[in-house]
Amino acid sequence: MITADAIVLAGGRASRMGGVDKPAIVIGGRSMLEAALAAVTSCARTVVVGPQRPELDARIVQVREVPPGSGPVAAVGAGLRALGPTAAPLVVVLAADLPFLSQTTVRELIRHGTESGADAVFAADESGRPQYLIGVWRRKALAEALQRLDSLINQPMKALIPADTVTVTMAGIADCDTEEQVRRARMAWDAGTVGAARRTPTVPATATPPLLDEARDILRTNISRLTEYRTELSSVRGAALAAPLTAVGPLPRFDVSAMDGYAVAGDGPWRLRRDIGFAGGRRPVGLLPGEAVRIATGAHVPDGTTRVLRDEFARIDDEMLYQHEDSPVRMDIRRRGEDRNPGDLVASEGTPVTAALISAAASVEVTEAVVRGPVRARIVMTGDEIRSAGPLQTGQTRDSIGPILPDVLSWYGIRAIDQVHLRDTPRGFDEVLGAAHDCDLLVIVGATGGGAADQLRAAIARAEARILVHRLKLRPGGSTIVAELSSGTTILGLPGNPFAAVAVLMALSPALIEGRTGSHQLRPMIGPLRNASMISGPVPRIVAARLAPYGGWLGDPQVRTTHLGGLVDRDGLVVVPAEATDDDLVEFLPLQM
Repeated sequence: MITADAIVLAGGRASRMGGVDKPAIVIGGRSMLEAALAAVTSCARTVVVGPQRPELDARIVQVREVPPGSGPVAAVGAGLRALGPTAAPLVVVLAADLPFLSQTTVRELIRHGTESGADAVFAADESGRPQYLIGVWRRKALAEALQRLDSLINQPMKALIPADTVTVTMAGIADCDTEEQVRRARMAWDAGTVGAARRTPTVPATATPPLLDEARDILRTNISRLTEYRTELSSVRGAALAAPLTAVGPLPRFDVSAMDGYAVAGDGPWRLRRDIGFAGGRRPVGLLPGEAVRIATGAHVPDGTTRVLRDEFARIDDEMLYQHEDSPVRMDIRRRGEDRNPGDLVASEGTPVTAALISAAASVEVTEAVVRGPVRARIVMTGDEIRSAGPLQTGQTRDSIGPILPDVLSWYGIRAIDQVHLRDTPRGFDEVLGAAHDCDLLVIVGATGGGAADQLRAAIARAEARILVHRLKLRPGGSTIVAELSSGTTILGLPGNPFAAVAVLMALSPALIEGRTGSHQLRPMIGPLRNASMISGPVPRIVAARLAPYGGWLGDPQVRTTHLGGLVDRDGLVVVPAEATDDDLVEFLPLQM
């Protein structure tokens, strides 16, 4: 098959959908731009025309039509110029609004383009209507068509179409230009009438609530991954590596002294030179047999060094250096590459970006990596009765949880980007959900139950969000809901009671991060609960606990959920299985307050 390059048009905003970034719309767990790029993976080179998208693979060329938003013909021209004179004989031209496009479709078009000899081959839908933004062109014919136009700005694609064309009727090439078309595409995906590679059904409201570990597994496996990108490691604590991290330089970079003492050459005694080797300073000149030089820990040892004699093993007499007779003989030199050589694995894909990883990477000359995350969260406090500042009015209560939620989220590497307070109104959540495309996680406290003021579930249904966890089999915390919007944003709806909200947040956050960033599963802290029989019941519980005197934990049998006073002087929380008995093993969630 003849080699082909690809031009993917991922430009402007969808005017018929309120100006949203159409290529970024998620259908079936992936954006429409991701669908287009997946369809052209067999092409030699790919150019994306549109606004800069830092999350794209560095091998993809990104350009912008001039002026921005000047139409598909101008975008095609910009893409062809970016490919340059060495472009492949065939050029695939696609729009990034085709959620069901597949590699098979593109390969079939390339085959027809190769065999037919036509200037261009276009896909046609079942009605026979050609789709001019799903096509394969002969590069020469495309360049000539562009040259024939006086101007490329705001020209329709029909202005480019040559006389010698072929159309091929194909399934799965419907585009999405309106909100209704997006809605129908999502319904088709969920119904299984198109490829179901990443389709996850919405959980029916009547389903049995999952246990905590079952809910965690759902989040780890069914939640949408964040886009990977390359960045400075020091700026993304809480993210996870999206690719293995390997050493660039050796560690140590050169032979260094492991101790304060003397670099010596040959057997002693040694004549002590007057120069000194300092860490980070100039390397002493090479040693001759029988010579020694004062050296500091971390200093580059001079050529000819046999070993380093520690200060505590050495004595000096008349400018001669001797080793104490009863002291051991040790090398005390760290050799170049002893810990790491270039190409050695520093951390595997999925490793969380922590202070330790940042330091380990810097020690082998790595400061950047491909990562996912960190997760950016918007906190939404709900309820007319809640007041964060100012004097309380009749019927109001102080917001005792909102001020600490950013800190709790930070324990798990989640960054709180802002915090809002939502009044109890029938449609208030619609605006919050509709504006959630600029964050990865919505943490909503309250309105998750079935009361008169609890509007979140209805808003989630109107937004046609994909429900992952509709409730939890856990006390407190049973009214928890987790869902995913079409934008990919995760909704974490927490109970309104402060203790229940913090407990569920601590219990679910690690799994949520693992699902969104692809990080390794956190190793649980397991130990005996000494007084489990005083706490357990027919439903799993989560309660405050303190360390027991001889290991394990002691849980609090009584829980006051309306405030966090029960966490004062406690070491963490324990998840108590149903009908647990004394000394049964339970999971411990440490507090970092």
